[in-house]
Amino acid sequence: MNPMSWNWHADKKRLLMLLLGLTVGVEFLENGMFVFAASHIVGGIDAAPREFAQVQAAYAIGSMTMIVLQQWLSRHFGYRRYLTVALGLFMAGGFACAAAQDLSMLTFARLLQGFGGGALFTSCRVLVPMLFAPRDRPQALKDFMLVAFAMSAASPLLAAALVEHWGWRWVFLAAQPLAALALAGAWTLLPDAVGRGGEPVRWAAGPLLLFALAVTLVQMGLAQARFEMFAHPARLAITALCGLGLLGWFFAHQLKHDEPLVRLRELGHPVYLAGLGLYFVHYCLAGVTGYVFPIYAERGLGMPLTTAGWLNTFSALVTLAAAYAYIKRGARLPRKKPLMAAGALALALAAWLFASMPPQAPAGALLLALAAKGVFGALLVLPVAGLTFRDLGDERFAHGYQSKNLMRQVAGTFASALAAITLQDRQFANYAQIAGNIDVSSPQASSWINGLQASLAAQGMSGEDARHTALSTLSRLVDQQALLMSCEDLYRLLAVLALAAALIIVVQRRLK
Repeated sequence: MNPMSWNWHADKKRLLMLLLGLTVGVEFLENGMFVFAASHIVGGIDAAPREFAQVQAAYAIGSMTMIVLQQWLSRHFGYRRYLTVALGLFMAGGFACAAAQDLSMLTFARLLQGFGGGALFTSCRVLVPMLFAPRDRPQALKDFMLVAFAMSAASPLLAAALVEHWGWRWVFLAAQPLAALALAGAWTLLPDAVGRGGEPVRWAAGPLLLFALAVTLVQMGLAQARFEMFAHPARLAITALCGLGLLGWFFAHQLKHDEPLVRLRELGHPVYLAGLGLYFVHYCLAGVTGYVFPIYAERGLGMPLTTAGWLNTFSALVTLAAAYAYIKRGARLPRKKPLMAAGALALALAAWLFASMPPQAPAGALLLALAAKGVFGALLVLPVAGLTFRDLGDERFAHGYQSKNLMRQVAGTFASALAAITLQDRQFANYAQIAGNIDVSSPQASSWINGLQASLAAQGMSGEDARHTALSTLSRLVDQQALLMSCEDLYRLLAVLALAAALIIVVQRRLK
């Protein structure tokens, strides 16, 4: 063989490995930035948090619809065209998000971006066994995971810097050059025939429309749960039950269909089902902690946005280091159950430490808890990922990963809804408790208010304005303290959930 030809083959193989990680990393980076900067995006389009929930749901709806379509589209067009078009949709959605002027424009743009983004994670992971021989797969998976983890780690700090210096629109623009690079790589490097073939695709709109309607109702119900739970519980229950009923109808249809969108009949292996359950546990725990930490750091402890970004990125870098260590040494450990349990216990420790922080705690005081949270990010999910699909074989792996990523979207939205409802409920209770113990006519409160009023008056403010500002400052302090206490309550709940997860891991017998 010509040495130059061999070198090009080896170089192309390595480029393909990096391309798969980059493609997934683009979605992880953009979504990580979106989640971190969500409150600033809300303010940018002048939307209420209740309205913004539909923007968050729109991406999940688009993503889940595209995940369901993956087998159809990849068999008909091949992964080269499928991923190229998906990256194009993702980029178009990103530009539309950056140009959005109101809620409806941003909702449509995120739906479009979800259609593109939904194809990326599942497809790239499925392509590993398709593109690489068994001896090359460990290196391919290593590159895939490390590149994706590294880009995810950068998202909080990058989002904070972009919002601080250029505004929220740059959250959607920053990932575009990398997405364009991934698009060019997919078109240039992926073989044209990969993924194509098999039985001819028989297009049917009915199952797809049924699924789209079902996930729209489920996702909108979960997204609105934080606002409807106490005000309109019956309406929320009807929406959720209709969505779940349609979803059940869809899955029943798929079990009987000759050419289903989701091949459920092939995925009844006990090890796979146990792994899917632990995946759900991981995504729920990760979703709760991902939701609460930016609120806790920025609004509860009063830290600057950039500091909160640095702290989040520090935790993600610990996850990256733990992932690298697992990839290097994990194969030598015959039993994975202790590692998974240790990951859940690390999150319990992190949650307990966060719940124990005093008001105005400095950034350095959070590092131990953030390191423990970072360890959780790798130690639980990576062993689960390695064990869940081991008995499915290459033929059923794609279907198994498709179903896993559908569950991932539902678990993420469910976790955010659970965290938001709990936080809101505790905030009302804590605010009422604090406000009930404050008497502005008491000597202590009067002395504090009069002192601040005098200080403001000395700076040139009128007496009436100084009094109003002093009372407003007291109200903001009460709000901040109530929010901090509520975050700590949520972290205590998270610690209990993480301990329960560790117990589930220990007692289950399928994944060892």
